[in-house]
Amino acid sequence: MSKKILVVDDEKDIVEMLSYNLRKEGYEVLTAFNGRDALERAKERLDLILLDVMMPEMDGLHVIRELKRNKNTDGVPVLFLTAKGSESDEIVGLELGAEDYIIKPISIGKLIARVRAVFRRYEQAATSALDQSEIIGIGAIEINVPNYTVTIEGREIQFVRKEFEILVYLVRNRGRVVTRESILNGVWKEKVFVVDRTVDVHIRKIREKLGKYERYIETVKGVGYRFKT
Repeated sequence: MSKKILVVDDEKDIVEMLSYNLRKEGYEVLTAFNGRDALERAKERLDLILLDVMMPEMDGLHVIRELKRNKNTDGVPVLFLTAKGSESDEIVGLELGAEDYIIKPISIGKLIARVRAVFRRYEQAATSALDQSEIIGIGAIEINVPNYTVTIEGREIQFVRKEFEILVYLVRNRGRVVTRESILNGVWKEKVFVVDRTVDVHIRKIREKLGKYERYIETVKGVGYRFKT
């Protein structure tokens, strides 16, 4: 079955260009021209969303927040498309759960390469990254690896996919210092389009969700992180 990609942008020419080139690569493409229509189209089964940030009616940041709140769409990877290229904008996108942040004008070759990289990462994660029978218990925290769930003091806490996989990676290496590079290699597998800052953003979100148990994750300055109990 071909991968289904939703392209969302308020500029018709960009939508047509991306749709044409993605279809040439064998992908099935849906389109939307504003945020509200994007959420409506996202009710279908999707494998990836290419999402513009600055749009009428509802911007891309609002859209991704809604996607991540919905259990039916929170696992769909999102690539942001935007003319805004500052570091602070990129960090906001990553914190909200985006896989990557692509700056306009868009190079079709690079965009196709990033789309392929996202699909490879998710396929590798599905087939080999996690032991499909493992349940990890650490005090009041229970991590159910095959179900991608984390329970803290009996209450399930929602982690997006990459946050979950980084947490599992840290826990499996508990007591040892792991570098940012090793996390990139262990979780993303292919780090061509992912930088150290991405790891730091995800670690910050993980700590927020762990609440008082965020003390388990220790920052080793200039090196990386250690999960200690």
